[in-house]
Amino acid sequence: MTELWLIGIGTGNPEHVTLQARRALREAALVLVPRKGPDKSDLADLRHAILAACASPAPVREFDMPVRDESLPYAARVARWHDEIAVIWAEALRDATPDGPVALLVWGDPGLYDSTLRIAARLSPRPKLRVIPGITALQALTSAHAIPFNTVGGAVTVTTGRRLRDHGWPEGAETVAVMLDGACSFRHLPPEGLHIWWGGFLGMAEQVLDAGPLAEAGPRILHARAEARARHGWIMDTYLLRKTPD
Repeated sequence: MTELWLIGIGTGNPEHVTLQARRALREAALVLVPRKGPDKSDLADLRHAILAACASPAPVREFDMPVRDESLPYAARVARWHDEIAVIWAEALRDATPDGPVALLVWGDPGLYDSTLRIAARLSPRPKLRVIPGITALQALTSAHAIPFNTVGGAVTVTTGRRLRDHGWPEGAETVAVMLDGACSFRHLPPEGLHIWWGGFLGMAEQVLDAGPLAEAGPRILHARAEARARHGWIMDTYLLRKTPD
């Protein structure tokens, strides 16, 4: 049975890679690295840099990521995309026939707003999985701004930009952490009484941050995000919103 290791590598800073993850990358027999097109070549380059920093001797097999069919409804689009990625993984595993575990470097943590576990579940025969946790974007965000994730005794709702845009502020929420928001959905919220902490390229040399009352910081974030995305061709960012006391 093939053993598949899903290794969380944090947010792009090689120093985010844990000792456990470093050891696993040195012990892997093969590493699969996705290519997401020329505009996102930095992501593959960063994975190679992390492998070098960890002194991984494993051979690397790169593969091209399929493109989502934007004509399909969202759920169907994502399901088909996951099916296509699973086929690519299965072919890579079959063709490589490694004598040992196969590793995939997963941005952030494999269990938080990432699909590698769902894709791995599509493989047949199903490999034996090992998951190694990584630093998440939410950890990197709160660290960069030197703020706690929650208020004293308070809960945090973690959601997506799509849900924030379509459904508004989650009922009963005090603090909302937003992932996967390429459209800056905070624009659709009434800004009164809300504070935002935002970060892009968290933990990396290119890191950009902003924070403040949503009415003031929102326009600055829109400008900074657009500028950073134009400069690099891509951006990974996240933000935390919190109600301010009356």
